[in-house]
This record gives sequence, C-alpha cells and structure tokens, in this order.
Amino acid sequence: MNEKILIVEDNKTLAKLIAKKIQASLDVEVDVAYTLTEAKLFIARYTYFLTLLDIHLPDAPNGEVVDYVTKKKLHIIVLSENIDKEFRKKILQKNVIDYINKNGVEDINYIIQTIQRLQNNQKHKVLVVDDSRIFRQQMLKILENLFFKVITVAHGEEAVGMLKAQPDISLVLTDYNMPVMDGLELTQEIRKTHTKNELCILALSSNDDDEVTALFLKSGANDYIKKPFSKEEFSCRVNNSIEALENIQMITNYANRDYLTGLYNRRYFFKAMNEYVKQVKENGETFAIGMIDIDHFKNVNDTYGHDVGDKVITSLADILRSSTNPKDLVSRFGGEEFCVVLKNTNQHRAKEIFNRLREETENFIYQLENEEYVKFTISIGAVMFNEEESLQENIDEADMLLYKVKNSGRNQVIFQA
Repeated sequence: MNEKILIVEDNKTLAKLIAKKIQASLDVEVDVAYTLTEAKLFIARYTYFLTLLDIHLPDAPNGEVVDYVTKKKLHIIVLSENIDKEFRKKILQKNVIDYINKNGVEDINYIIQTIQRLQNNQKHKVLVVDDSRIFRQQMLKILENLFFKVITVAHGEEAVGMLKAQPDISLVLTDYNMPVMDGLELTQEIRKTHTKNELCILALSSNDDDEVTALFLKSGANDYIKKPFSKEEFSCRVNNSIEALENIQMITNYANRDYLTGLYNRRYFFKAMNEYVKQVKENGETFAIGMIDIDHFKNVNDTYGHDVGDKVITSLADILRSSTNPKDLVSRFGGEEFCVVLKNTNQHRAKEIFNRLREETENFIYQLENEEYVKFTISIGAVMFNEEESLQENIDEADMLLYKVKNSGRNQVIFQA
C-alpha cells in the first residue's frame, strides 16, 4: 500500500498543482483539503505519512490547523507566504519538520525533495550519544520527526557496545564532554572499524575553541555542530550527512555491480573472495565454486536479437540470485558467463544446489511479445575449494570442467570434490 500525504491549502489551484507534481514524482497517494473542517474528516478516516499545512485557512486563520494536527501526532511541513522571521521562528518552535515558503515552482520542487529525503530516512538508524538527558530528548524528538530510527545512550563506552550490537547504524551524533569516554575518543574509536563511507559522525559541543572543531574533523567526524543549535540547522546538517553517505554508497555499489544484471562484477568478486579465502583457512569452513555458461547463447542473439539476449542474461541472474543463499556470492564474469560461490557447504549439498540451478533454468520460459517464447539451458563446472591451490587455480579447475560439459552435450553439471 502506498504512503498517503494530506495537503491542507485553501488556494485550490496551488493545492492541485502541488498534489499533481508530488504524485508525478513520488510513489504516494495525495488527498487535498481546503479547510480545517475537511482536514479533520480526512485525518479521522486515513493514516498519513506526512501533512503539508497552510497556516491561514478560512476556518483557521491563525495556524490552528498546526496545533490540531500536532495533537494527532502526525508529521507536519508548514506551507506559508508569511516571510516574517519572528513568525517563522515561532512556528518552527512547534513540532514541525520544516517551514516552506510557497512562492513558486522551486518551492514545490523543494517540497518534493524533502518528502523523498524523509522517505529515505526511514531506512536509517541513528545513535545519539550525550550525557545530558535534556539534549538526548531534544535530539530524539527532532530525529524521530525526520523519520529516523533512533537509539540514545549516555556516554562513549555505551556507544561502542551499541555499534557492535547494531551494525546497521548509519549516523552517530556525539557530544564532546562526557564521562568514561568523551566524544573525541569515541570518534577515534569508531574510525578504527568504520570508515566515512560506511558511517557518518556528527560531533556536538558548546566549546568555542576552534581547535576542538579541527581535532574532531581530523579524527574522522563528518561535521561539527555547536550547541545550542537551531532545529533547522540541526535537521539540515543531519539530512546532508545522510544524503552524502547514500551518494557514496550508491557510487560504490555501481563500481561493484554489473550494469545489466545487478549482480556483483568480476572486480568485486576477486576482492571479496580473497578476503573470504583468508577467513575460511582460519575457521576451516568449506565452500564450492561453480562456473556457469549459457548454452548456445550466440544462437539466441542471432535469432531474437541482442535485447532478448539481454533478457535471457537477466533472467538467469534472477534464477541464480533467488535460488542461492543471501550469504553466497553470485557474480557475472562477463557476457554469458557467471560464477557462483556456495559458502559454508559440503560436497553433497553443493552438488544438489548446482543441479537444481541447472533444472530451474531448463524449466524456465521467457515469453516474447508476439506469443513466441525462448527456452535456454546452462552448463556448470564446479569444484569444492582446494586449500592447497590458489583461488585462481580453483576457478581454472571449475572452468576446465565447464569446458568438458560444453564438449559432452551441454545442459549438465560436472562436479569435482
């Protein structure tokens, strides 16, 4: 079910324009109310991800809609033509996410960008580290209003333990002066195990010494916020840090993934496998390597064209991905060639899985638009990893077995323990 947004705006033309642009850009449903009375009816009937509220309505001229929606514990962005700084400050003191002017198309674009940011924030977990209960609560309130999942602790040592227990934390907000382990020590400790590409750190302090700011940044903090801070500045810095982290991770993902299938590419495969081989030599884990090739793939391209050929490749990628364990490594080496590593498995289980992959592929049908269909098969050469040989030598062994399959009829698995 799509998330729902409620716009409460008495200018019907503007309300419809905002609703139209939001629906065109985002996967959400939008309801529009023109008065507080109408808004109350919508809120009584539906659950809303977000509300966009005009301050001055015919039946609520003094911002009463904000107070009403706040009591309903809904998330609020205020829309207003009022640019008076004191008025703006007064509204932002309420439990609202943002105060946006509605002067033109750029403001509507900013609304859409803000909604996208809030949707993405739901995927992120934030750790707040501060020995002041008041500041912890203040940050918790703002961050939860920005749709983050939030964990709060009172000092650095607690934070280190929490990061071990919750490895999916995206952002750490740390105070400087704390007992047991201060924020600077915490930053240095976190950077021993988490790079800037993996986790953001925002330092907070009431210290006016510029040297402290520099020390934090040199120790690996992504940004620095001075206390006391405004809600707007705090929210912007947090959102900017998370967005930068997402961008870095997206670029890294593109570098590691095959453009067509989304599987890991050859470059990432060898990087990840070299690390994995070191681990298994220490813990004695056994694993299998399978080289996989689509049979007569040239005939598919020649008969149906390269677009269908690409669909066959992506279909096989989906089969390999869905029929293996998430911890296994599935990679496209190039063209119609794939490599699958079945981790922490034995000979019997590995052989069973490779045969199942072959059978599922043989039974798969790709339907064309003209009621024609394409069927294809795969050949697999597989080995149990031999510790006495290098990773490349093991892959070469699997490749030789694949070559044997190709020369003995295809659509088979040759497995060597």
